[in-house]
Amino acid sequence: MDFLQISVVLFLVVVLAIPLAQYLAAVYSLETTRQDRMFGWLERGIFKISGIKTFDMNWKQYAQALLLSNLVMFVISYMIVRLQGVLPGNPSGIANMDPLLAFNTAASFLTNTNLQHYSGESGLSYLSQMIVIIFLMFTTPATGLSLCIAFFRGLTGQRSLGNFYVDLIRSITRVLLPLSIFVSLVLVSQGVPQTLDPTVIATTLEGATQHIARGPVAALESIKHLGTNGGGFFGVNSAHPFENPNGFTNVLEILSMFLIPAALPLTFGYMAKNNKQGWILFSAMGLMMLVFLSVNYASEQNGNPRLEAIGLSQESGNLEGKEVRFGMAQSALFTTVTTAATTGSVNNMHDTLTPLGSIAPLAMMMLNCVFGGDGVGTMNILMYSILAVFIAGLMVGRTPEFLGKKIEGPEMKLIAMTILLHPLIILVPSAIALTAQMGTSAISNPGFHGLSQIVYEFTSAAANNGSGFEGLGDNTPFWNISTGLVMLFGRYFSMIAMIAVAGSLLAKKRVPETMGTFKTDNPTFLVILLCTVLIIGALTFFPVITLGPVAEWLTIR
Repeated sequence: MDFLQISVVLFLVVVLAIPLAQYLAAVYSLETTRQDRMFGWLERGIFKISGIKTFDMNWKQYAQALLLSNLVMFVISYMIVRLQGVLPGNPSGIANMDPLLAFNTAASFLTNTNLQHYSGESGLSYLSQMIVIIFLMFTTPATGLSLCIAFFRGLTGQRSLGNFYVDLIRSITRVLLPLSIFVSLVLVSQGVPQTLDPTVIATTLEGATQHIARGPVAALESIKHLGTNGGGFFGVNSAHPFENPNGFTNVLEILSMFLIPAALPLTFGYMAKNNKQGWILFSAMGLMMLVFLSVNYASEQNGNPRLEAIGLSQESGNLEGKEVRFGMAQSALFTTVTTAATTGSVNNMHDTLTPLGSIAPLAMMMLNCVFGGDGVGTMNILMYSILAVFIAGLMVGRTPEFLGKKIEGPEMKLIAMTILLHPLIILVPSAIALTAQMGTSAISNPGFHGLSQIVYEFTSAAANNGSGFEGLGDNTPFWNISTGLVMLFGRYFSMIAMIAVAGSLLAKKRVPETMGTFKTDNPTFLVILLCTVLIIGALTFFPVITLGPVAEWLTIR
């Protein structure tokens, strides 16, 4: 039954991803489409009010527009959460947020990470939830989608990279907003709250007073998953029955966070006019995800030997930290999808995963190309594709080509720097934290698991995921500053590098295909791509995986 549950959900993802990919290719077309008649009037109104000029941008203009708009959103978001105690829309009387926590929160939601060092229902007012959190949950995935599409245009040799503001608005009006309205209505029908009324004060059967938090949950929950955001209205995220009441909503949330990342590689195939190329990318990411899903499910199903040793039955697997209403299959699938798509929402507590079970979410965030967040993951797998082509070209003595464009020194320097940055901003801060924080109250479980907690926190921040091993006491100046900086570096350096690569490739003339051209739309390239990703990942992260989860597993057997 577990296998059937997982298979049906994954089948639905593939079935829905194909038409969505075709739709996305039309949304971001530089030519006039039928969608312009439906959405054009609204978008033209937004452009006019905002003073946006819709000219084609070069890569520097595109990057400048992205950085400037994100800087403005960061400042506004920071000021609102700092002053939420004196602003309207605060019926529960929540206080202003601490300066360093406000920095971390603004950086977290601006980078599509949604790492939360506060408890959602008690840390933010309704105004902050709507104007800051939900607003950024639309604009940050729209930013990722826009950059991804510009990257596609550069690789496929379209007439220009487009216009950042046009792509941003289209991402919201034509993709995220319609889907989020639909998903919100379905969630409300299943009992997810959508109200501006204050916290309910109830009297329990024992006569005690209980404060039941509520608010505009459904609106946040829908875009939380569709935008691969992950930040919860409540502290326990999608494990809370107000966010995720039953098995049906659990499947809906899995589909919501997986749909756009799964469709984007196919969208690339449509834009490149080579559907096989899109399916090769999809297959590479899909095979890696299936392997990690199997590792997580098998490890959790086998249970915890330490708990079994003290007489707790593990017949149903390791149910510590899991919701019985979801069971093992839906918990393992949610864990895998939320870290594959770098969403970060959780329906079970990752800190209670078995040591081997925790390798799956950690490894997918370390690789950061197993579907990934809206736009970013597909760019990363394309980055590895270019690297694989470059390596293959060196092996046979040919100038590497990808989709008819020569891959030369400037592109490879940017790609190499981007690949190296990801482990750098994970391992160096982890080493610093291991020295500065081990033995403090922040680390709830010193030893091998404590190392896993530290590495998971920085891996989640660098991959812009946002989930965490919540045994870590992370609301301190050290963690707020360090993870805030890691999130910003992990987001924007790679974005600038990728748009620069796109601009460089767009300027190059297409090289005619010959008998000696290395094809990238066949099973041979699929194997080369997988080897490139896994070898680089293994060489970089295997030692820390061994010192954390593997060592912990050996001690509990």
